[in-house]
Amino acid sequence: MNIKFSPPDISQAEIDEVVDSLRSGWITTGPKTKEFERRIAAFCGTSKAVCLNSATAGLELILRIFGIGNGDEVITSAYTYTASASVIEHVGAKIVLCDLEGDGYEMDYAKLENLITARTKAVILVDIAGKICDYDRVRKMLEKRSSEFAASNDMQAKLGRILLVADAAHSFGAVKDGKRSGMHADFTSFSFHAVKNLTTAEGGAVVWKDIDGVDNDALYHEFMLWSLHGQSKDALAKNQLGAWEYDIKMCGQKCNMTDIMASIGLAQLKRYEGLLDRRREIISRYDAALKEYGETVVHYGENFSSSGHLYLIRVSGIDEKQRNAIIVKMAEKGVATNVHYKPLPMHTAYKNLGFDIKDYPVAYAKYSNEITLPLHTLLTDEEVDYVIDSFRKSVQEVVYGK
Repeated sequence: MNIKFSPPDISQAEIDEVVDSLRSGWITTGPKTKEFERRIAAFCGTSKAVCLNSATAGLELILRIFGIGNGDEVITSAYTYTASASVIEHVGAKIVLCDLEGDGYEMDYAKLENLITARTKAVILVDIAGKICDYDRVRKMLEKRSSEFAASNDMQAKLGRILLVADAAHSFGAVKDGKRSGMHADFTSFSFHAVKNLTTAEGGAVVWKDIDGVDNDALYHEFMLWSLHGQSKDALAKNQLGAWEYDIKMCGQKCNMTDIMASIGLAQLKRYEGLLDRRREIISRYDAALKEYGETVVHYGENFSSSGHLYLIRVSGIDEKQRNAIIVKMAEKGVATNVHYKPLPMHTAYKNLGFDIKDYPVAYAKYSNEITLPLHTLLTDEEVDYVIDSFRKSVQEVVYGK
């Protein structure tokens, strides 16, 4: 067999929506993007959603709207993809990395609290594999420290404490305590990249909880300004009769979503509950067959349900070299796998910023024996069984020479 790691699940519905956009003559930000925003907000239970070209853009715009920059500090996980931290560097703030706790893939919340200083302006939690972090615990921690907080712009003053952000690139559709991802942090940034559960090829969205004193329409408009060069009107607004004139309010960025991207997302969203159900079925099969090999993410419980985005397994008793050998063995059997994640302090860019993996021993331990198995909705039951069999055989070959 030839089993890919995470191909997009594209049906005729997505193709039809894209063709409809192409034939409409409207392919950049337009009516379908606006409709996709409305449906995302309705799905998440938020007042508004802003669609952009990536979750990375979403994270960066959140920081910029909150005036975070030089002299400020932002805390995020050492165990994540670079986007969680690179946006901090983009705005000129200092990256502060936190190690993981012993169980699971969430930050060590006790260590997190010790990292907070008078300069801390935001905390970015990362929903690894689609499992929602403990935002309630962190919010209480930040509220407890609110007397130390000094606001440096109007948005910070209205929030009145350190900003809590969700890097929810993995967790669209996840639920905890009866609330979907998007309703736990102050602001949440989703990814709709090609490998994500719900895709727009490239793309992302930001949602937020209502903030006292903040007008959601005005906040939405500020996101729009930032996403389109600071231009006072988007192409859809300028296209109205006689409405060509516009102003440049700021030197913004260019990270808007297009209607072609949104059309894929609209079709995906209609199918999404079924896609989540299939992921749950595959995870159940993996769990039943593989838990004896080591630690896995607990995706489902009494008060939570992840989005089932990734299946991470830490193989007990192996080191980094053996882990890599197992990955090669599985590739030889036609099964593509991955690793989530190589901790940030192990990468050149972060070494150059002064980070050392020795300061993050739990993150390194999690990484050293972790393998991510294929988990996507194009997998058949037969293919899932083949992945399981290939994994077992590969472990036996590498660890026991059989």
